[in-house]
Amino acid sequence: MKIIGLETFLTNSGLRNYLFLRLTTDSGLTGIGEATLEWQERTVETLLHEWVVDRVVGADPFEIETLAADLIRDQYQGGATVMTAISGVEMACWDLVGKARGLPVYELLGGRCHDRLPAYANGWYGGARTPGEYAQKAAEAVRLGYTALKLDPFGTAWKTLSPEGMQEAETLVAAVREAVGERVDIMVEFHGRLDVPTAIAMGHRLEKYKPRWYEEPVTPNSLEQLKQVKEALTISIAAGERLYTLEDFERITALRAVDVLQMDPAHCGGLGMARRIAALAAEQGIAVAPHCSIGPVALCAAAHLDWATPNFLIQECFAQYDVPWRGEYVFGAEAWRDGQFMLPRKPGLGIELDTDACARHSYRKNTFPSLWDQRWLKEFTQT
Repeated sequence: MKIIGLETFLTNSGLRNYLFLRLTTDSGLTGIGEATLEWQERTVETLLHEWVVDRVVGADPFEIETLAADLIRDQYQGGATVMTAISGVEMACWDLVGKARGLPVYELLGGRCHDRLPAYANGWYGGARTPGEYAQKAAEAVRLGYTALKLDPFGTAWKTLSPEGMQEAETLVAAVREAVGERVDIMVEFHGRLDVPTAIAMGHRLEKYKPRWYEEPVTPNSLEQLKQVKEALTISIAAGERLYTLEDFERITALRAVDVLQMDPAHCGGLGMARRIAALAAEQGIAVAPHCSIGPVALCAAAHLDWATPNFLIQECFAQYDVPWRGEYVFGAEAWRDGQFMLPRKPGLGIELDTDACARHSYRKNTFPSLWDQRWLKEFTQT
């Protein structure tokens, strides 16, 4: 079986654009992947057609490891854009191989390791402005079956926080904790906003609310700073979504700079590379909770990885808080319900792309502004 074509489908999903791709083979089978990179989808699409396609057409999708390794070697400059393009193609190859063998992708990755696959909700606080509104929306998410919620309560903070800013963030976390009780996990997201002293001070303020983890409290590019925060707090530290190479993950795990590693299979080289990263984490006793803030194909692929990963902890899920038309993009529903993912049964990823639905929702340029611009709060909290 040889790959004879690569197509891309760029479509809008409210504050995000999604970039899906489809590989076609000489056997007639097709495989789908996702190469969404927030705010850079058009650039990734160009790269796929300008550079990736010539290296993919003619390849045997069964030779996934060699194909992905050669692409990573040949791209030379590195970075999120090219790694996302490679990840999308790699993901589509797993889909092809699963279909050809009549097996779900998680079976190809080593087989089922878990009885259940829990999800944590993200995006649930859209529209909330006051502590009371955060509390109400948190309670609604719990009623949907989620036993874990993540929120970023820090507005447009950068490096430092005023005493008033610290109090405001603490008040929001306190309101959520009171609303959901002690049995629901709360993850506190920082998006790399703070410097080390401020992150530590904020951590001490939040310890009493028992957050499940403290995510990307400082810049993701300084693993030493991350380790400083980890060593100063009793809260678990999570990070890794903005690391892209195996060498990055070798270093973060060797340093034990995190308690929970959040590689993103759509950006780190694909499912095979994510599996290698999970093994590195396991050697250091670190759990993995793959990042996935994008579309339905990437989330489905992440779930297949999770089922086959022994040190998997919990999977991020935006799906229930995305645009109403998210479900139109694929045939075959995303396999989650009541706050957890259901075991896939169909071959490959188990879903197919609806290209007509992609065409109905046109790409929108720069749909989501900087996290340090007040506009992001206004757009995200609009009702």
